[in-house]
Amino acid sequence: MDNTETLSFDDFDELVNPRLLEPEFDEVVERAISRRGFLGGALALGSVTALASATLPTGAHAEGSRFGFEAIKTSTEDKVTVPAGFKAEVVARWGDPLFSDTPAFDPATRGTAATQARAFGDNTDGMEVFSHAGRSLLVVNNEYTNRSIIWGNLSDGPDADAVSKGMMAHGVTVVELAEGEDGWQIVKDSPYNRRITPQTEMRLTGPAAGHALMRTEADPSGTKALGTWNNCGNGVTPWGTYLACEENFNGYFSAADEAHKVSDALKRYSVSSKDWGYQWATVDARFDVAKHPNEPNRAGYVVEIDPTDSTSTPKKRTALGRFKHENAECVVNNDGRLVIYMGDDERGEFLYRYVSDNVYASGVDTDDLMENGTLYAAKFYDTGAGAWLELTEATTGMSKAEICIHTRQAASKVGATTMDRPEWVAANPNAAELYCALTNNKNRGLKPNAGGDLTPVGGPNPREANKYGQILRWKPNGSDHTAEGFAWDLYVMAGNPEVHQDANKGSDNLSAGNMFNAPDGLSFDDSGLLWIQTDGNYSNEGDFAGQGNNQMLAGDPVTGEIRRFLTGPKECEVTGLSWSADRRTMFVGIQHPGERGGSQWPDGNDVPRSAIIAVRREDGARIA
Repeated sequence: MDNTETLSFDDFDELVNPRLLEPEFDEVVERAISRRGFLGGALALGSVTALASATLPTGAHAEGSRFGFEAIKTSTEDKVTVPAGFKAEVVARWGDPLFSDTPAFDPATRGTAATQARAFGDNTDGMEVFSHAGRSLLVVNNEYTNRSIIWGNLSDGPDADAVSKGMMAHGVTVVELAEGEDGWQIVKDSPYNRRITPQTEMRLTGPAAGHALMRTEADPSGTKALGTWNNCGNGVTPWGTYLACEENFNGYFSAADEAHKVSDALKRYSVSSKDWGYQWATVDARFDVAKHPNEPNRAGYVVEIDPTDSTSTPKKRTALGRFKHENAECVVNNDGRLVIYMGDDERGEFLYRYVSDNVYASGVDTDDLMENGTLYAAKFYDTGAGAWLELTEATTGMSKAEICIHTRQAASKVGATTMDRPEWVAANPNAAELYCALTNNKNRGLKPNAGGDLTPVGGPNPREANKYGQILRWKPNGSDHTAEGFAWDLYVMAGNPEVHQDANKGSDNLSAGNMFNAPDGLSFDDSGLLWIQTDGNYSNEGDFAGQGNNQMLAGDPVTGEIRRFLTGPKECEVTGLSWSADRRTMFVGIQHPGERGGSQWPDGNDVPRSAIIAVRREDGARIA
């Protein structure tokens, strides 16, 4: 494999679309002003959590600790570690068959395109377990594949079937699970089992459907698209459908002529003539951007999937905007309108909100709720206040359809705040407040984003060349999710207090016993504990000494306390979290173990496999 596979998605995009350094003098002044303003606010108080308790109350304070476990230490072992009194078991791995006519995964061949299309996908990410008709239906994103693993048995590189196999490993897996004497297992041949891949027919809905920028030779109507891929986080609608979120869709497009220059609009999304090495254009011409320049406009959306109907057609909801979606957190406002919070996971991109025009109620047409509404981008001020900026024809000079297709450009036009890679957003079930993981940003204060927007230090992005990340919290004014204004603070600044004594040590609720870097996945349980999953630097050296493998922690929004609950195997990301209906099982995703060749998890051989694990208490009691 070529050495580009060792690069992160963002680093690869910057390799083909370099960011210019910010102008020195002007930006030194700008950063100084921003930093001075911020230091007069949150950090000047000496404790981010102290500010949080003072400005963003979260309801009644709990008496004593609400954690039902003792914190565990960091780990560099090639296994999943959980607290005493808990156990973790593998439920489903990449390549496990969903149907009895599909052979078991063979580590020697690693399957074919045909077997992969009927087997569990690769590199699990966002997920949800739905209870339907007494059954447990797991829906999970299969974000991408590690080429060095899926093609690792091919000495001469991939042929057409191997390329197609990689394609079939992407998308979404829907599978019924059942709990028996041997734990949770896949129910083969369940009528609900389904693979949704880059070749599955989808319907385009909302303002962008049918627009000239969405029309292609294969789909002159601009209303039908094939497939979904690089799905990261997820969401769940109040009516019980699954939202898969397309993130780094750009890295699958290429041009046979590498000298081909893409349009500025596509360049804003890091589409280029060079893909990440997946070679999809060699088996499907629509991924050749020179031949089909509108095809990338049909990716980068939130996809609604009905897990209870394996024959249903997924819907790409263009009204929710086009960008590198992390997840889609749905909230029903007090007035019944649907509000969806979303982050754009790239350095210096934006945080968004969608508000439906109509209300959610029994018998209401739910299609309308994600077709007609207004997008907003967030503006943060150093004072601890913020505002949602409307993305409309009047504020952007763009049509409704153009806003939904070129959402980044629209947010740039209104002057939204560039963020440190906004990842998952989570809504507290017990209070009108939201949390967003800002995972890191090595370009903060040093380079603009892909659209040339400056990235000054300040506000919720307080550290230059931010290597550790932070978790942002905000509360809408009047507890109204449709309000223009909000108050914000930082729940935690990740860091390493064993290495640093400046801002890189992290906030006061961080210590050697619970330190971490790169918060990514966020999810609340029904008791109001915030579960934090990481996708960070696992070198255990230098700035990251003592932090070990990626992990999952639990945080108490009331007290600010954070405890480590789980550590993953080597070189993995811990991502995706859901619960069984009886709350006795926690399902957790383990993505890309051994991505650099250093893991044999979970089967103890040289073919590491992403997997879903079930975590339970040994006494069988509820976890949360």
